[in-house]
Amino acid sequence: MALVNEHYLKLAAGYLFPEIGRRVNDFVKSHPGKKVIRMGIGDVTQPLAPAVIKAFHEGVDEMARKETFKGYGPEQGYEFLREAIAEHAFRSRGASVSAEDIFVSDGSKCDTGNIQEIFGNENRIAICDPVYPVYADTTVMSGKTGKIGKNGYYEGIIYLPLTAGNHFVPEFPSQVPDLIFLCYPNNPTGAVASLEELKKWVDYALEHKSILFFDAAYEAFIRDETIPHSIYEIENAEKVAIEFRSFSKTAGFTGTRLAYTVIPSELMAYDKAGNAVQVKKLWNRRHTTKFNGVSYPVQKAAAAVYTDQGKKEVQATINYYMENATLIRERLSHCGYTVYGGENAPYIWVKTKDNMPSWEFFNLLLHKAHVVGTPGSGFGPSGEGYFRFSAFADRDNVLEAMERIENL
Repeated sequence: MALVNEHYLKLAAGYLFPEIGRRVNDFVKSHPGKKVIRMGIGDVTQPLAPAVIKAFHEGVDEMARKETFKGYGPEQGYEFLREAIAEHAFRSRGASVSAEDIFVSDGSKCDTGNIQEIFGNENRIAICDPVYPVYADTTVMSGKTGKIGKNGYYEGIIYLPLTAGNHFVPEFPSQVPDLIFLCYPNNPTGAVASLEELKKWVDYALEHKSILFFDAAYEAFIRDETIPHSIYEIENAEKVAIEFRSFSKTAGFTGTRLAYTVIPSELMAYDKAGNAVQVKKLWNRRHTTKFNGVSYPVQKAAAAVYTDQGKKEVQATINYYMENATLIRERLSHCGYTVYGGENAPYIWVKTKDNMPSWEFFNLLLHKAHVVGTPGSGFGPSGEGYFRFSAFADRDNVLEAMERIENL
C-alpha cells in the first residue's frame, strides 16, 4: 500500500496564486469581451534588457559550435557569473561575500522552500505574518508543524505579526526560534528595514545561535540610500544569515529562471551533540545531488546585467516599475485609501475601506472594475483587511486600472 506524505494534508486549501488565477479565469469565461487588468501576481511585463538579450544570443550561438559547446556545467554556477555577483551585488556595497559562497539556481521560490531540508525537524521556525506563502507552506510540507488552527496559524510555527503599529518590521517573539524568515524589502507590505532594525536581528541570532533566512529578492528597488540592500552589510551577519536573491523582478528573468543563494563559510549549525557543522557544506551536498545547474545561455545573459550597459538598461526598467508604484500610491491615496509601500519596493499595500474582508474586496474589484490584485489574507491572518497591488504592469494598464477604481 502506497502511503502519502501526510504533512501535505495539513495544508490549507490551495496555493494562493493559482487560486487567484482560477477565480479570474472563471470570471473571464463568464464575461467574454471584458478586459481584465492583472495587478496581482508579481510577474513582470517589460522585455529583457538589450544587453541581456545580446549575451543570451551569444550564449546560444556558442552552443551551436563544437569548440564552444557546453555540456553539464558546475551545479553551483559558472565562475564568471558567481564572481560578477560577488563583486557587483555585494563587495561594491562593502559586504564581504566570496564567489565560493554563491549558489546559482532557477529561483528563490525553490531555494527558500528547499533550504529547510538541511535542518532538522526539531527546529522552531519563525515566520512573519503576513508574508510570502511559500515560507509557511514548505514548513508544513517539511513536517515541522502541527495542524492549522481556527485562527489561521499552524501549530509549531512562531508567528511574527507585521502591522502598521510596528511599521511592518517584526518584534522579538516570547519563544526563541532557531530559524527565522525575514523578507526586506517586504513582500507583500512593501516595507523596508533600516540598518539599525536589521542589526537587532543579527545580534539576536548571534545571542541565541539562530539562523536568519533573509529574502532580498526586491533589493534592487530600494531608493533610500540609508537602507541596506543585503543582510551582509550588517556586522557579523555572515555568522548567522543565509541570503536569497533573484533575477526575476530585478532583470525580468521570470520566464528564463535564475536566482542565487548566499551561504557564507562562517555560518554554522549544530548536531545533537552540540558540534558545529558548516551549513554551506550541507547545502552544497544537497544542491549538487538534486540540481543540475542553470543553463549556460541563461547564466551568460545574467552576467550581462552587471556590465555598464546592462546596469543602465536594467535600472531604466526598475525605474519604470517604480514610477508605476508612485502612480498607484498617489491615485489610491487620492481615493481615500490608506496606502503603504511602493516607495522602496514594487508592491503597494492598501487598507480596505470600512474593514471590508480581503477576498470581498478582491471580488468587488474583479466584478465591478475588472481589476485583479491579491487579497492580503492570502499572505497570513494579519493580512486580513489589506490588499496588495503589483507595480509590474504596463503603464497604460496602470492608469486605466486606477481610473476604474476611482469610478467604483
